[in-house]
Amino acid sequence: MLYISIAAVVPLLVLFFLLIRNQNSMIKSILIFLFVFTSVAGAFLLENLQASHVAKAVQSVKEWLDEPEPSAPPQAAAIIEEYKPEIIPIKNQVLLDAPVIWQMPELPRGCEVTSLAMLLQYQGVQVDKLTLARGVKKNPAEYRLNNGKIYFGDPNEGFVGNMYTYTQPGLGVYHKPIAELAGQYLPGKIKDLTGAEFQELKIHLSDDRPVWVITNTEYKRLDDSFFQTWYTPNGEVKVTTKEHSVLVTGYDGNSVYFNDPLTGEKNKKAPIKDFVEAWVQMGRQAVTYLP
Repeated sequence: MLYISIAAVVPLLVLFFLLIRNQNSMIKSILIFLFVFTSVAGAFLLENLQASHVAKAVQSVKEWLDEPEPSAPPQAAAIIEEYKPEIIPIKNQVLLDAPVIWQMPELPRGCEVTSLAMLLQYQGVQVDKLTLARGVKKNPAEYRLNNGKIYFGDPNEGFVGNMYTYTQPGLGVYHKPIAELAGQYLPGKIKDLTGAEFQELKIHLSDDRPVWVITNTEYKRLDDSFFQTWYTPNGEVKVTTKEHSVLVTGYDGNSVYFNDPLTGEKNKKAPIKDFVEAWVQMGRQAVTYLP
């Protein structure tokens, strides 16, 4: 920096001597002294000023680099903690004390809504099977037999046929309309588990929540001869008149426990292997609620 300052002064010095060459000796001496003093002082001040600016700039950069990262505010940490997923351990055995409701005599084909009534009542919702029977979505398709083919409704879209008597054609309803109906009583808390592994049902049972399922009246895998193809407005569906719905209330190493609306039996049991195979054959349909 000093060399730059001196280089800036040299041209001024040459110009100065050209201006004073015709002056007398005393005036020349005074002017030369003032010029030299002013030049040296100016160079010194310029040098220190530039050095001071550079030093400040360097110090600012160092302070910026050494500045610690801002820590998350306590509120943000609390929010993160709030959304941390809870891990629910699967228990070796579970048996819940859910209310049992008999579907008969009012609802010969009302096993699905009756099992749903048990599920909702266990959660504290005061609703009965007949209210749910009126509220469940209905499929309007009418039964028709043509050239050996059955044309009827799709239980995935709503209850098919007559729920109140065996003297009229009918079948039942699957998981989707049931989950939609349940959502009217527990908005935002219904969990449709359809398609899951049975192990996931155990998680909810371990957390004190029974599970609505579709199975069959034998509680074991059925031979294909028990199924028939229906032709519906949505396409072909395979159904069985042995279709049934129960509320799973527990399990252990050997059995699955459930409330059976058809017999009115509480914590009825079936071999776990057979029960799971029947449930899988019927499409792994299951519905429960969240905490």
